[in-house]
Amino acid sequence: MRSRLEADLLAMIIGLALGWLAFSLIVFAYGESPASMVGLLWSGTWGTAYGAGQVIFKATPILFSGIAVQLALRAGLFNIGAEGQMAVASLAVASVGAALGPSVPGFLAVPLLLLVAAIAGALWALGPALLRARLGAHEVISTIMTNRIADALVGLLLGLGLAQKGTVRTPDVAPGARLHRLGDWVSSLQGSAANTSIFVALITLLLAAFLWPRTRAGREQLLVGQNADACRAERVPVARRVTEALVLSGAVAGLASSATVLGYKGYFEQGLGAGAGFTGLAVALLGRGRASGMVFAALLFGTLDQGGLALNATIPREAMQIVQAVVIVAVALGDERVRAWIRRASTLVSKERSPA
Repeated sequence: MRSRLEADLLAMIIGLALGWLAFSLIVFAYGESPASMVGLLWSGTWGTAYGAGQVIFKATPILFSGIAVQLALRAGLFNIGAEGQMAVASLAVASVGAALGPSVPGFLAVPLLLLVAAIAGALWALGPALLRARLGAHEVISTIMTNRIADALVGLLLGLGLAQKGTVRTPDVAPGARLHRLGDWVSSLQGSAANTSIFVALITLLLAAFLWPRTRAGREQLLVGQNADACRAERVPVARRVTEALVLSGAVAGLASSATVLGYKGYFEQGLGAGAGFTGLAVALLGRGRASGMVFAALLFGTLDQGGLALNATIPREAMQIVQAVVIVAVALGDERVRAWIRRASTLVSKERSPA
């Protein structure tokens, strides 16, 4: 246990160190001092209540995505499709929310739309889940494909009438379906996009980290992820557990729409929340399956995202995206699960290329 913890900490430290190195090199390339840029980054994020609120908002969909990825990882699966699952769920939530009448109270509208979000995300993950469980198709390939299909489908449906005429956004959701901004309760956070979906994310994280692993399905998914062949020998329903893991992962990814659609915009527009699905993979890997680690990772990437805006007057915002990418790659390569998948993929490619 101790050696695993040490390995996890080492991977996190290396990832953060390489991210800092990339940040320093980029800042030097623009003729600036890393120390001064860190001060500017801090003042634009955690240095003010508004900046902190923006970080919390940006971290919320990332945390949902990280939870989704982690639920699949426990079963030995890589859900790269959270991006598409979030987009489809966001469009579904916005469309249903806009169809609700203005008289529908929040205590009915919000739970209903959260359920719609989870169902939409789960249904979008069902295809790759069945392909993996029934045909053995690798979920990395199928979920990447469904991401592209989701982009096209969302654009098509918006063009066919779900969007307001002449725009790429849906009508506003019913007033009762909106989530409260944290600024409504904490005056210093007024103006920031932070909203109560962060509490939905934290509750989901607690359920996924502490309750789900104690259920029979949760325990068997973990065993399947460790050794599927041994589970088959013990008559564990491997195909069912694989399907359940990916579908559950998609459902949680769909809940990210609560932050962007219900808590922030009040409607869906093409591209809303883009990028959070892929960053969730880094959150799951950097957090190492621990609730506290995943919260830290989500806040880290939320800080980098908001920090890019704070530094944009001095260095391009895309520079912070490079730093994020470096951290993601470093953490991913430091994870044994990723290295094992790369080894398996390399073995399959070698077999296909070898002469019969």
